[in-house]
Amino acid sequence: MSTPIVELKAVGKHFRSADGSARAVLEGVDFTLREGEIVALLGQSGSGKSTMLRIMAGLIQADEGQVLYRGMPLYGTARGIRMVFQSFALFPWLTVQKNVELGLEAQGMPAEERARRAEKVIDLIGLSGFEGALPRELSGGMRQRVGIARALVMEPEVLLMDEAFSALDVLTGERLREEILELWQSGQIPTKAILVVSHNIEEAVMMADRVLIFASDPGRVRAELPISLAQPRKAESAEVRQLIDKVYELMTASSGRRGSGGGLISEREVKLQLGDRLPQADIAHMEGILELLAEEPFNGRADLPKLAEETELTDAELLEVLNALLLLGFAYLTNGDILLTELGGRYVKSEERQEMFGKQLLEHVPLIAYICHGLEQDKSGDLPEDLFLKLLRFTLSEEEAERALRMAIEWGRYGDLFEYNFNTGVIQRSEEDEQEAD
Repeated sequence: MSTPIVELKAVGKHFRSADGSARAVLEGVDFTLREGEIVALLGQSGSGKSTMLRIMAGLIQADEGQVLYRGMPLYGTARGIRMVFQSFALFPWLTVQKNVELGLEAQGMPAEERARRAEKVIDLIGLSGFEGALPRELSGGMRQRVGIARALVMEPEVLLMDEAFSALDVLTGERLREEILELWQSGQIPTKAILVVSHNIEEAVMMADRVLIFASDPGRVRAELPISLAQPRKAESAEVRQLIDKVYELMTASSGRRGSGGGLISEREVKLQLGDRLPQADIAHMEGILELLAEEPFNGRADLPKLAEETELTDAELLEVLNALLLLGFAYLTNGDILLTELGGRYVKSEERQEMFGKQLLEHVPLIAYICHGLEQDKSGDLPEDLFLKLLRFTLSEEEAERALRMAIEWGRYGDLFEYNFNTGVIQRSEEDEQEAD
C-alpha cells in the first residue's frame, strides 16, 4: 500500500449556536490520503466537506482528533499542501503574473526566481500571453486557471480542490479537469496526491481512484467506492455509467440516522425536527420531476442518472429536490431508483395542487407548522421573520438558518398557508385565514 501523506483520525469540528452550545459540523472523521491517488469527496451542501479541506490545509484547527502530515501533527499551514477555491480568490488589482507569484513572494523568494517559476506554471496551465492581464479581463475559466497556477507554483505534494470546477460552464469545466488530469498523469507537476470536493458525480467518477460519500449533521465519511478503471476514461462507456449508478445509489441510501443525515430522507426514518435544515428545492423543479416521473418512458419509476440527464439539473440540485419529494411523501427511493407514491401520482393529476402541497407541509415540516400556529395565536396575524430566525439560530448557523427560513416561506406561500411582505420582513396570515378569523 502506498505511503500516507495526510491522515485524519477521529477529527471533529464544532461551531457555537446562538445559545452558546456547540453544534458538530464534523464528527469522528477518519481519512487517509496516500501518494499516487486522486480522491473525490461527495456530499450534500452543508455536510462539512469544505471544513474538512480547510482543516487538512491547516487553515482552521480541528476541535477533536488528530491531523497528521507525513506522520507528524499538523499545526497551521504546511508548505506541501495547497488549496484551490471555488471562488477564484484572486486579488483584482494584481496581474496574472503577480497573483501567481504571491505565495512565492510571501516566502521571501528573490524576484528573478519568482518570475521564472511563475512563467513556467503560467505556460503549463495555458495562460501564456496573459501575464499582464487583470482578473476582470479574463473569463471565468481563465480566472480559475490563475487560481490553479497560484497553487501549483508552490510545487505542493498535496492539492486540495474545493468545488474548483463548479463555477464554470460545463464544457470549460470538463476541459480544465482533463488538462489537470493530463498534467498529473504525465508527471509535469510534482503533486503526489489530489483531493477533490465536488457535487458532480460524473466528475468524481471520471477523475478519482476513490470516491468518498460524506454524510451530514454531523459530517462524516459514510461510504467509500474504489475505482480501478484506467485513465483516460470515457464518460459514455458502460463501466463509467455503472459506476455513476453506484454512486447515486450510495448517495441516496439511508444512513440509519436522523432524516437530516447522510442519505435521503425516507418514510422509515425519524421525521424532521423544528430546527433541522430544509432541502433547498425549488417548487417548479419539484413539480417538473413529478410530472416527468408520471409520463413515458418513466411511468412512475426512474433511474437517477437518467433522470438527471432528462432534467439537466446539477447533481446537487437534483439531490435537494429528491430530498424534498421524499420528505413530503410524493416519492420514495429503492436501489438507486426514484418511484412515485400513490400520493405523488394524485398530485400530478390534481387541480388543487396548492392545497395538497400545504397539507403535506403542515404534516411533515415542523418549522412551517410552527409558523402557522404562531400566526393563529397572534391577534394581529403578523409575525416578524426575525422571531423565527432567532429560533433557528439555536441549532443552525446564521447562513443555514436564513436558508431554512427562506425555503419555508417559499413553500408556505405556495401552499397558501401564509403570506410574506418582502419590504417589511413580516409573515402574515393568508387572506382566506383572515376572513375565517373574522
